Amino acid sequence: MRIFKSQKLMLAIMALSIFAVLLAFGYLRITPKIIDLPTYHALLESGGIKKAKVEDNEVWLYGLNDQFVIIKDGIDIGELLKKVPIEVQKSNPFFEDLVILGMLGSLLFALFFYARKKRAEDIKKEQETNQKAYASYDPFMSSIIRPVRAHVSFKDVAGIQDVKEELEEIVDFLKNPARYKRYGITLPKGVLLVGPPGVGKTMIAKAVAGEASVPFFYQSGATFVQIYVGMGAKRVKELFSQAKAHAPSIIFIDEIDAVGRARGGMRNDERESTLNQLLTEMDGFEDSSGVIVIAATNKIDIIDEALLRSGRFDRRIFISLPDKNDRLEIIKAYMRNKPTEINLEELANMSVGFSGAALATFVNEAAINALRRGSTILELADFVAVRQKVLMGKKKVLSFSDEEKKIQALYQAAKALCAYWFEIDFDKISIVNDRLKDMDREIESKTQMLSRIKVYLAGMVATKLAYNEKFTNATEDLSRATAIAKEMVEVYGMGEKLIPYESDVLLILENSQAELEHFLEGMNTILTKISDELYSVESISKVRLKAIIDEVL
Repeated sequence: MRIFKSQKLMLAIMALSIFAVLLAFGYLRITPKIIDLPTYHALLESGGIKKAKVEDNEVWLYGLNDQFVIIKDGIDIGELLKKVPIEVQKSNPFFEDLVILGMLGSLLFALFFYARKKRAEDIKKEQETNQKAYASYDPFMSSIIRPVRAHVSFKDVAGIQDVKEELEEIVDFLKNPARYKRYGITLPKGVLLVGPPGVGKTMIAKAVAGEASVPFFYQSGATFVQIYVGMGAKRVKELFSQAKAHAPSIIFIDEIDAVGRARGGMRNDERESTLNQLLTEMDGFEDSSGVIVIAATNKIDIIDEALLRSGRFDRRIFISLPDKNDRLEIIKAYMRNKPTEINLEELANMSVGFSGAALATFVNEAAINALRRGSTILELADFVAVRQKVLMGKKKVLSFSDEEKKIQALYQAAKALCAYWFEIDFDKISIVNDRLKDMDREIESKTQMLSRIKVYLAGMVATKLAYNEKFTNATEDLSRATAIAKEMVEVYGMGEKLIPYESDVLLILENSQAELEHFLEGMNTILTKISDELYSVESISKVRLKAIIDEVL
């Protein structure tokens, strides 16, 4: 704005200067009146001539306001000289014009040069001002990072009993740090909550802060990815400084994959500098500082390995979609103040694959439907009417019919049985997903890799034996099994020959399938019991699986 005003001022000065020069030029170049001899004598006698100037063959006569010219040979110069002063000058009018135009050009050039210099100075000042402003201003940092007090407790978060148990010791540490310090116990600096969208990761973090009654610092990973270089790292530093100042406290970083994405590939220097700052800050505070970092993501596979190593986010809590019992608890919480006579178990049965957030929408949409039709209570028909609307956008495999649920229960039961039998570690296997743990071995044998392949093929083999049919729910597991077989052949030389052949991959998969058919045929009774358990409860833990196997065997 200052530059614009300065330019307007320069243009105004230039215009006035040009006008003044042209006015002077016009004045100096007034065309004189040519007069005859009688007029000349009349002017001379009346005193109308004040000054005269002889130029070549002409005499210029100057009155008060007028100029006249007469031929020099037609008058008596001596007589004129007695009455007025005469200036004799040999001049060239063209030369005078040229001089005046030169003066005008010089003035214009000087004004143009001055205006350009002034504009350059103004631009430089403006840039310096902007640089100072950018250096001191960050749209995200313009507001001071302040903690909040979470008014949520574990009783407000339904359906996550196993997760609560894992987080209770962190709550106790934040409440009673002295007891842990006395025994030299250190807790993880970081806890990573992993799960699909809508399962309540943010709510769980708030509940931890609420249970421990400590300040809660919430930040989204996207707020660290700045358009100004260095601003993301600055915000990370400020966040940890504030958290330490309010210790004991909790830092919660939602969608950490936005800033914690694995380095390399598509290079982003700003994100990498922010990630490096985050790693430095997590290394910088002591285990006993009273600051716990909780982060959430649904894309753990793209998180940088440096964030997951010991001393950072070394504790991971997997939060899966709620099973039937979890859904029942969540629905009870949302239906607490709503008039209805529905058996809530029916709602739990018809909402397979719903997250906690989807269940909230489910109940709310049903209430809107009841209001729309003028009913005073919620009926089952209201939930049936909106179920498909809530499911819009979800994968079709999650909206099971009763027959599909039986097929999926058998499929997952076979995976659970094989995982237990072939010693592939897991926490819990549900009707919609599994929690198979990654192998934590530096060296893995061929037998162990074959065991993993068998677990991924188990569901497909079991449903083929029971229904004499193949189903589309095996797509993802078949891809995993094929990837392991390829790795065995092409990377580790575990095929029939040392040099990899494509037929070796097929041979590994076919042999595993044949062994599974023989194994599952002999385990039919156990498999049926596990399938029934998954159909009714929708999840099974390793402890419960062992109890069923011990009961039959």
